[in-house]
Amino acid sequence: MSDRRLRRTFIVVCFLLLSVPNELWSTTSPLYSRCAIQYPSDTTVDWECRRLRTRETLKTLFGDRWTDVARFNRIDRRHALPGIFLKIPKRLDDVAGFTPMLKEYSPAAGEAKFVLIDLSEQFLGAYEYGRLVFSAPIASGERRNETPAGEFAITAAHRHHHSSRYTIEKTDIPYPMNYALRFHISKQGIASWIHGRDMPGHPASHGCIGLYDELMQKTYYGYPREPVLEDARILYQWVLAPLPEDEKYRILDNGPRVLIVGRAPAPLRRSR
Repeated sequence: MSDRRLRRTFIVVCFLLLSVPNELWSTTSPLYSRCAIQYPSDTTVDWECRRLRTRETLKTLFGDRWTDVARFNRIDRRHALPGIFLKIPKRLDDVAGFTPMLKEYSPAAGEAKFVLIDLSEQFLGAYEYGRLVFSAPIASGERRNETPAGEFAITAAHRHHHSSRYTIEKTDIPYPMNYALRFHISKQGIASWIHGRDMPGHPASHGCIGLYDELMQKTYYGYPREPVLEDARILYQWVLAPLPEDEKYRILDNGPRVLIVGRAPAPLRRSR
């Protein structure tokens, strides 16, 4: 190859590398930015897409308000690392106590406890006689393993449950499913649960509904050092009350009804 042709090839390669979207360089994120995942409630908040820089965390950027930004992005601190693209609200007050769930849900007005899960929003709401008392972001099934929609009921509870099919990445440790609440069993006998898990900021499970469990992350990954977000525990205790939280595998004859609606959002890929 002549020197002129070699130089021309080098220039073309450099141009192609520089034109690749920044998202593709992030070793801590999938090939799409979290900003490319769209939820219906995104239009209620004025936000901009920003990449976390070296040594930046939700805590250093937003202080005590970091939990609101985390919930808005449906992500946990273990995944909100430098290189990640997140939706950053231009006014923090817009995401104070963020939830896209209805404050009142009249179809459940006659039920002491009712759970509504909106897959399109990746959010869960717990209702008492139709009034929202607790809400939390979720990580539902990915497109190849979608969480089933429809009407269900919580039929079992297990404080320290573990997966019989999946392990923690790069280990032989069964994946922990703490504060597990079973809501569905498929015709093949595969159970779907609401439980604590990693929250990467996009649908990522094999069909279950995941909630924040930072204590589990500290136990198995060593981070975060001071667990704060424990939505899985809060929902578990709410479902079981007035029964005590213990190690028993409980069958629930009259567990709360669960309604799952919508469909999990898919990332909007960049065109070439």
